[in-house]
Amino acid sequence: MIDLHTKAAAVTALVLASLFYGAFLPINIGNAEDLTKMNDLQSKIAERTKAIEELEKEIAGYQNQIELTKSEAESLRKAINTLEITRKKLAADISLTNVKIGTVNLTIEELQIEISETEASILKRKESIGKGIRRINENDHVDFVEIVFGASNLSQVLDATERMREVQTALFANIAELGLLKSSLDSKVASNEKKKTELTTLNTRLSDQKQIAEQNKKEKDELLKKTRNKESQYQQSLKEKMAIKEAFESELLEFERQLRFEMDSSKLPAIGSGVLSYPLSNPFITQTFGMTDFAKSGAYDGRGHNGVDFRAAIGTPITASADGKVVGTGDTDTVCPGASYGKWVLIEHGNGLSTLYGHLSLPKVSAGEAVLRGTVIGYSGNTGYSTGPHLHFTVYAADGVKIMEKKSQVCKGTYTMPVADLRAYLNPIDYL
Repeated sequence: MIDLHTKAAAVTALVLASLFYGAFLPINIGNAEDLTKMNDLQSKIAERTKAIEELEKEIAGYQNQIELTKSEAESLRKAINTLEITRKKLAADISLTNVKIGTVNLTIEELQIEISETEASILKRKESIGKGIRRINENDHVDFVEIVFGASNLSQVLDATERMREVQTALFANIAELGLLKSSLDSKVASNEKKKTELTTLNTRLSDQKQIAEQNKKEKDELLKKTRNKESQYQQSLKEKMAIKEAFESELLEFERQLRFEMDSSKLPAIGSGVLSYPLSNPFITQTFGMTDFAKSGAYDGRGHNGVDFRAAIGTPITASADGKVVGTGDTDTVCPGASYGKWVLIEHGNGLSTLYGHLSLPKVSAGEAVLRGTVIGYSGNTGYSTGPHLHFTVYAADGVKIMEKKSQVCKGTYTMPVADLRAYLNPIDYL
């Protein structure tokens, strides 16, 4: 007959075997097919990462070319050349987004394999813990007290104690490993959801980029049709556009001089508080606020530049500078082509400030919509009065600006756009 001590040793061995069955399982238990697939996915991701780097360099080259054309005298050749470089840049943008979409899809596929493997590891770990606990329960009639009193010497008692400690240690180790696996699974699931969100964003951007590219083609076709590919026709068109722009600015300035909105400067954030973020990544200012050299040359009807201009090739994502509500959007080109902001978005931020984003190619928000800081609200362009693709960014005291409809004698139509008490125009740099 087996004594209690021997039986306890056997039970302990069974429990430990059950627990160690899971204790040394690898976290990833994928089969050979999964491992081959993972290696293939990682290789494809590496290829696409390299392609992304090359496309980004190509796009940067086109942006530099566009900047260089700004120094050239206004001519039909310059206008067509700028549109053609922009076409190439937009085509590269589309290619880049397509590659990014492919990369994200591969990453999602890779994460799904890892999630499946981690779930399998968790199941195995649970099984091993369950087996160990069942072994203990099945043999719970083996009383440790009986073992102690049934032992023939102190050495047997110490051996029994050590075995029970080993069981407890193995059980805790398995539970700890299970916790790590669950944490790893949660992290992978979160990464997967983040990648799915990124994929949705990229698909939207791809659609937007195709629309902007189509607008660029249409603009080039219209330019060639209007000028009949003749420099004299282009210069005449340019002269007419400038005359309308200057007349409209004078008309608008006279109207704004008469405005007297109720304003409370105590509502404004402190200068230097940094309550606003830059409205695009990699910001580069091409014209500051106030009496710039361009303003002194006669632009803006002598009142100075009412915002800040940022270098931004057509199709650059433009983001909200702070949380807020879209007060309105519009397009001054529908009434006064080439005379003002073109396509614009106005956002009120609830901190005493409102911001305007002008010369857009494609607004992506509508009146009444709530936006968060960093939300893409549109893409930069060359609409309205613009000497080249850029973003015009104006900051107002929110109480001093309103979207109004006003009949223009210059443009022979009713325009809708933000108008402001002249005191409401603020230097954006004070709040960025």
